[in-house]
Amino acid sequence: MSQQVIVTTDEPVALKPLVESAIRSELRMLELGLARTAQRLHAFEDQYGLTSEEFERRFAAGEVSESLDYIEWAGEIKTYHLLKAQQQALQRVQLH
Repeated sequence: MSQQVIVTTDEPVALKPLVESAIRSELRMLELGLARTAQRLHAFEDQYGLTSEEFERRFAAGEVSESLDYIEWAGEIKTYHLLKAQQQALQRVQLH
């Protein structure tokens, strides 16, 4: 699905470099968030001896109890997926 955004301003400043800079900055923030979330996921994986993918499958199927740790782990997985989707969307941006 292709999307288009039109940005206008009355200010006498070139917008394209500002938007490019903002996108680069957001990508850096997303990279930091992904790295931090990946560290948390690895800690859960080490603690429980499961990959996050296997845990996610079991959690969705109701095969594991809903302990506070498991709920937090599921939340971290959801956060990771969200950050990754945002990163991929911004990496594909083309400014004309």
